[in-house]
Amino acid sequence: QLVESGGGSVQAGGSVRLSCAAHRFTAIFNCMAWFRQAPGEGREGVAAISILGKTTYADSLEGRFTISRDNAKNTVYLQMNSLSPEDTAMYYCAARPQPSCGADWYLSSLYGDTWGRGTQVTVS
Repeated sequence: QLVESGGGSVQAGGSVRLSCAAHRFTAIFNCMAWFRQAPGEGREGVAAISILGKTTYADSLEGRFTISRDNAKNTVYLQMNSLSPEDTAMYYCAARPQPSCGADWYLSSLYGDTWGRGTQVTVS
């Protein structure tokens, strides 16, 4: 139900915008979030956005990353700026079956089975 796109290779300092296309009902009725996972690491919450557009970010990423959603297009975006090699990871989109994201938005276990397959971002 979720399909990510927009990943690729980018030089340090560059920008990338990821997209997550969702089934209409997934996008409209759910909190949507981005996670990332680097090789050998656990899945890390990057940002989340409620159905009303309230956003929340990992503390270390706020200011460089921006999450947004276009409900008319059933799509969630992640704009990533000032990228560094430490941002290299597989980036995943996830949906949580509730309208708000909550303070525990970063817990991947709360998103059940509603995940995309991921899109790779490599920064060099």
